[in-house]
Amino acid sequence: MSSAKLQAARKAVELVKDGMVLGLGTGSTTRLAVDEIGKLVNEGYRLVGIPTSVETERQAIALGIPLTTLDQVEAIDLTIDGADEVDPRFRLIKGLGGALLREKIVAYYSRQEVIIVDESKIVDVLGVKTPLPVEVVRFSHLRTRKKLEELGCTAVLRGGGEPFITDNGNHIYDCKFSSVTDPERLDRELAAIPGVVENGLFIGLATCVVVGREKGASIWNGD
Repeated sequence: MSSAKLQAARKAVELVKDGMVLGLGTGSTTRLAVDEIGKLVNEGYRLVGIPTSVETERQAIALGIPLTTLDQVEAIDLTIDGADEVDPRFRLIKGLGGALLREKIVAYYSRQEVIIVDESKIVDVLGVKTPLPVEVVRFSHLRTRKKLEELGCTAVLRGGGEPFITDNGNHIYDCKFSSVTDPERLDRELAAIPGVVENGLFIGLATCVVVGREKGASIWNGD
């Protein structure tokens, strides 16, 4: 377990208040936060969670966290989730954990979207360190890959010969750009390709970024 990740998770969970509807993210750092939320429930907090993946749903059930769905609530008070990259304007790349579609839906309906990361995830320009995950339908996905690569990336089917299947029954292409200097434009271009379900660019969704370090965590102000 990374101490920095745990510090970030604990700092974010300090924002949780009794009675909240919580979005429960997916990934190694968020898993630690869900553990902390489970402790609050055991202490008597009346919380209800909306998981962003089957993996997180199983974890929450094991911890005794009551669950609901978006269709059963007015809004989500607070979502805690991780990211693969964060730039100074709180634009994110997410999806290396394979849950980007549900994560983006939950983020969209959240009053607060708190992102927890360690220092290694902070970048000046998106796409330099990690590929951009793009979820696509399986039908004619090789044609979809060609359209993705026309945008200037190398698109690799996750899992290769035994393709990774998302919780939604789709494939993911990991698209490696030299950098993503205009995330807003790329987001629009990806959305225009038939067969693309969603992409891992999260723009205008994060309201707070908590950065964990070995000796503690703090809220990052970005710019």
